[in-house]
Amino acid sequence: MTLLITVLAAVIATAVWYTKNDNSMNMGMLCFLFWGASIMWMADAIFEYAELGAEYFSPSPQDMLNDTFLGLAVIALALVIWIVALLIKDPKGKVLMTLKKQARV
Repeated sequence: MTLLITVLAAVIATAVWYTKNDNSMNMGMLCFLFWGASIMWMADAIFEYAELGAEYFSPSPQDMLNDTFLGLAVIALALVIWIVALLIKDPKGKVLMTLKKQARV
């Protein structure tokens, strides 16, 4: 489930990045985060399949639920990293304008 969730997020982020066609919101970084996680989970799946064999394809419901939560946690962490990077980069200057406005008050 972790692989499926991260690949789905990577495909969606890549589609948004491709159609947006500008890098003002740093979508490329988000794509790299999701594709990197997908590659990591693919390597994990390969090694787990090598260890378990055919049993790999029949996980227990508890394992599937744990993997789903882990996949969602990875997506949330990537989004937090992306948002922090956006706040630091401040591509539209909104954070700086807000700080200046609050400093005047």
